[in-house]
Parts: sequence; C-alpha cells; structure tokens
Amino acid sequence: MLLAAPILLPLATAVLCFILRRHWVHRTLSLGSAVVLILIGATILITTLTAQAPLAAQMGGWAAPFGITLVADTLSGAMVTIAGIALLSAMVYATVEVGPETERHGFHALSHSMTAGVCGAFLTGDLFNLYVWYEVMLISSFGLLVVGGERRQIDGAVKYVALNLVGTLAFLVGVGLLYGTAGTLNMADLAVVLKDRMGETAVLGAAGLLLFAFGAKAALFPVFFWLPAAYHTPAVATSALFSAMLTKVGVYSLLRVFTLVFPPGDPVIEGILYGAAGLTIALGALGAAAEDEMRRIFSFHIVSQIGVMTLGLAIGTPLALAGAVFYFFHHIPAMMNLFLVGGIISRECGGAERLGRIGGLYGLAPWLAVLFLVPALSLIGVPPLSGFWAKLFMVRAGVEAEQYLMAGLILAASVLTFFYLGRLFVAAFWQPYPGEDEGALPGALAPGVVYPPRRLVFSVMALGGVTVVISLYASVFYDVAAYAAGELSDPISYLRAVLPG
Repeated sequence: MLLAAPILLPLATAVLCFILRRHWVHRTLSLGSAVVLILIGATILITTLTAQAPLAAQMGGWAAPFGITLVADTLSGAMVTIAGIALLSAMVYATVEVGPETERHGFHALSHSMTAGVCGAFLTGDLFNLYVWYEVMLISSFGLLVVGGERRQIDGAVKYVALNLVGTLAFLVGVGLLYGTAGTLNMADLAVVLKDRMGETAVLGAAGLLLFAFGAKAALFPVFFWLPAAYHTPAVATSALFSAMLTKVGVYSLLRVFTLVFPPGDPVIEGILYGAAGLTIALGALGAAAEDEMRRIFSFHIVSQIGVMTLGLAIGTPLALAGAVFYFFHHIPAMMNLFLVGGIISRECGGAERLGRIGGLYGLAPWLAVLFLVPALSLIGVPPLSGFWAKLFMVRAGVEAEQYLMAGLILAASVLTFFYLGRLFVAAFWQPYPGEDEGALPGALAPGVVYPPRRLVFSVMALGGVTVVISLYASVFYDVAAYAAGELSDPISYLRAVLPG
C-alpha cells in the first residue's frame, strides 16, 4: 500500500477536484494532498535507506513478471519526495496567481493527475505501465497548457503535443518490439532475459527507439524545440511545475532503463548519448543567451542542464551517475524557484517578461534581488551553493573518464549561464523601469500599492531554503546520491526485490 499511495493520493485528489466545484475546496484539497505526498515520499526514501534494499509490491497478488509491479529504490523515493515539494510550492503560488474561473476549469485536478503520472513513472516496474503513466502525464500537461484558452497557450500546446506524440509513437513501437523479442516487459525480468543479447538487431532497435522516446520527453537534442515553445505560455505556477517534473521523468527513464534493462557500455548507445548530451548542453546554453524573454531564457537553460544530467549516464562511472542524481537534487528546486521569482518580477512590472520592458526593482525591493540571486548563483555554479558541487562532480567525472570536451562544455555552459542570468538581473533590478514615468512601476510595488501577497514570497523563500539546505549539507546529499548511483550501477538488489526466486 505504501508504494501505491503516491499514485492513488493525487488521483483521488484529482477526482475530488473534478467533482467538487468550490474553488476554496480545490485549494484546501490540493495543498493538503501535496503535504501528505511529501510525507509519503520521505517515508519511502527513509525506508529504502534504512533497509538498504529496494521495496517491491505486486498489485493484485500476481507475482512478477506476470503482474503489475511497483518498485522503489533510493532514487525513486527521492524523486517522489521532490515531486511532492515541487507540487506544494506550485500550489501555494497558484493560490494567488490562478483565479477561481481557471480553478473551476480543472487546474488543480489536472495538476494532481499529472503528479500521479509522474509518481507512477518513478515507481513502475515494467515498461508498459511506464508508457501508461507517460500518457497520463501527456494528457494532463496538455490540459494545463490550454486551461485559460489564450491564443499563445493553444499555439504552445499544439507544438508540445505534436513533438511529444512522435516520442510516444517511438516508445510504443519500441515496447512492442521488445515484447516480441523477450516475451516480457517487466524491467527486472528483461534484465535477466536480455543479458548478453545487445548484439541482436531487434534488441538494439528497441533500445534505439526507447532512447529516442525518452530523449524526446527529456528535451534532448534533436527533439527539444517543444520545451522553449511551450513553457512560457501557461501560468507561471504551471511553468514552474513543468520545469520540476516533466523533463526529469525523461532523464529518470533513461537512467533506469539504460542501467537495468539494457546493460551499459554498448558502444552504439554510448556514442548516441555522448552526442545528444553534448549538443543539448551547447544548443541550450546558446539558445538562452540569444533570448530576451524571461521564461524562454529559463526554458533554454533547462534544455542545457538536461544535457548535463544525461552526460552522467553517457560516462557511466559511479561518480558520473552520482553526479547526475545530485544534479536532480540541486536543479529541480533551484530552477523552479527561478521561474517563480521571474513571475513576481513580471507581476511587479505590469506582466512584462521581455528584458527591455522590466526594471527599477532594486530600489523598491532589494529583498527580491536576494531571492533571485540564491537560485541564479546556484544554477551558475558559484560556491558554496549546491550548483557548484553538482557541476564539480560532473566535471571531475568527465576528466577522470578522459572526456575533456564534455567537461569543457559544462564549464562553457556555466560561463554562458552567468552571462544570460546576469543580463536578466541587470535588466530587472539595475536598469530603470522603461515606462512613461520611470520608477513608477505598474505592479504591486508601485507607490501607494501593497507588496506582493505573502504566499508568493513564501513559496519562493521555501524553495530558496531548500537550495541553501542542500548547499550546507552537500556531503549528506552526495552520500544519498552515491548510494542511489550504486544501486543503478549494480542492480542486483533491485532484481532480488522484484524476483526473489
């Protein structure tokens, strides 16, 4: 029951939000469910760490590999916990940003159904159910993109769905090819059946299709255009929630499947991963540097950092995998925080997001500059913040593996990150507001108008606190990441939990 709870809880919340029509009920259910999800995720994580073994449950009493298997190891438990933190932060922010009309159109129900898909993807033990949870995420996220019905939302949603459906088709074909070859879709069973069979054409073809499918979901090169085309169109709370969850599920799937189902070290797969990771890092950073709109800058930055996480899988050493897992811990709260701070900046500047149409905030709200700098400096990689440690682990892994070009790309992307986030900081806080009356902001910080609602500031401060905690206790978080990486590198404990015989 513990492993099913992170899926059943948000699904039940989504159903109740669809049935009940009062918006205050939606908010109460949404916030309460997010808090409980954090507690459940933390319980799963602590249980796996204490037992030093993954947890497995067979739904319906059918033993693996015939039934529906749920599995949680250290990485799964950590990701469910992080998903709960991301959901709570977004829902607190949404209580101010999202109005009753949008809530009645299903904002909270769609947010929780998407979270159910995310948690299902983290916990499932077979590839077909991973496909099912991907579809739950796709449908829910599409609904979140179009709720409100603005023209740019529809345009972004069409691009998002079109490119993701290509990945979905590749996923389904790959799953079918794999089932026809191995006769099973349980990932633990596949690890046994496919041992020493990577040389077979059908197995290699299935691996290529799944690699493309997960890469499309993660926004890896060459299928990353949907992310900057879509993430700037919905509500800020939705953009922040997407930044925390959607692409990370793609990277998680890559880590899980290409360490468990397909043994690491195949030269073809490894070469594709290196090429995709390197080009994603470079093009994401260059795209962000060329943009002049806040959320499009953030979107391209996500693309660049997805490349860094994928690089950990390409290198494949214990340090590289630990660095990739630590990158999850660092990047999700910091990136989500930056989206939410950007939303406050836009709110105070009359809804503007272009760099030439914002400004004048430092004199009125120096505290907002501090809230911006915490996630921004972490994402740049300034010590002693969490981003410095994450990038240090990845650069060191690249150097030890003699992948000097990749290590150099990470450093070059950090320099570009300093450039475009620094440009954004100057535009928002140092340059005067470019309105008719410079210094008279149209938002809540204008003279005679109240400060932003405390709930907005609270959600930003809470995520900033998470970044600070990870920075102060980096060694503890690295130990957890290293343990999770060890489970990925040597999945024997995973196999024993699912297939005890």
